[in-house]
Amino acid sequence: MSKSKIAAVDNRKRRWVPLLMAVGLSGCSSYYGQLAVGQLELLRQREPIAAIIDNPQSNPQLRQRLTLALQARGFASRALALPDNRSYRVYAELQRPYVMWNLFVAEEFSVAQQTQCFPIAGCVGYRGYYQQGRARGAAALLQAEGYDTLVAGVPAYSTLGWFDDPLLSSMLRWDDDRLAGLIFHELAHQRLYVTDETAFNESYASFVEREGLRQWRASRGLPPSSDALRDQYADLSRLALATRERLAALYASGLSEPEMRAAKAAEFMRMRQAYRRLRDGPWNGDDRFDRWMAQPLNNASLVPFGLYDQWVSAFAALFEQVGGDWPRFHAQVAALGRLPADERKRQLEALR
Repeated sequence: MSKSKIAAVDNRKRRWVPLLMAVGLSGCSSYYGQLAVGQLELLRQREPIAAIIDNPQSNPQLRQRLTLALQARGFASRALALPDNRSYRVYAELQRPYVMWNLFVAEEFSVAQQTQCFPIAGCVGYRGYYQQGRARGAAALLQAEGYDTLVAGVPAYSTLGWFDDPLLSSMLRWDDDRLAGLIFHELAHQRLYVTDETAFNESYASFVEREGLRQWRASRGLPPSSDALRDQYADLSRLALATRERLAALYASGLSEPEMRAAKAAEFMRMRQAYRRLRDGPWNGDDRFDRWMAQPLNNASLVPFGLYDQWVSAFAALFEQVGGDWPRFHAQVAALGRLPADERKRQLEALR
């Protein structure tokens, strides 16, 4: 192994590598075992981005994208008060389209998500797999037991500062704006993460991503990016959340299972019809979400909606209150994160 790929040892986290190895070697076929093995493999693949850029034999297009990524990385710490560490200053080539695949699970007659709990991240509404086949296999087993499932690819994730997270080849599939936004989003998770509060964490990181991207473009003399995609996703999210509300009422109605099953199918048909009206009307035929809508829709399909943007408007209001001062903003968000859940929600509602 070359010095540029110093394997799985981060200076401040050496003691965790033997633990990962022990978990992986003792049960690599288990759920937690595959997580440990997958994380170790990522750590082994890392290379300093600067070394790749300086190597004249590197792919020119890769060098160009990595140069942009380093510029965005520096902006994140310098202008957005995000962590200044080695994360996203190293690179890993994956040879696959996504770093992980998340499995979302819900009961047949419930819109409540099934959670998975982890030692560091706490409880989240999905299970992560480093191999698509493992995710699909787990989904098939749960489907056989009567559960609704969704398997979705993940281009990036954060270890919350426990390791030096690499920029991934899966992230380079996005355009320049999305690449910079992903870096801002994942570093926000390193700056602040509240255990068992997915909607809070993701909304905070999503706001940092959006406002950070706006400032990043301005710093480069570029005009504001189009809000078309964001507006379309907001439309789709509202449609999914409305469907989830109607399904929740249906499942609480006391109808028989056959009646609920038929009404459930009708609700998803209604959702598809409403989507087509959006696509062919206000969206002017933009079909970017056709593939997602064409998959089998079920309760699990609705789980991700609302997690990433529930409190974005509240964080936008808070950012305005502190005059756009990033250190003060992060400090205020951290103070919210320390509150009891009910009080935190009350204050977020007041901001929104």
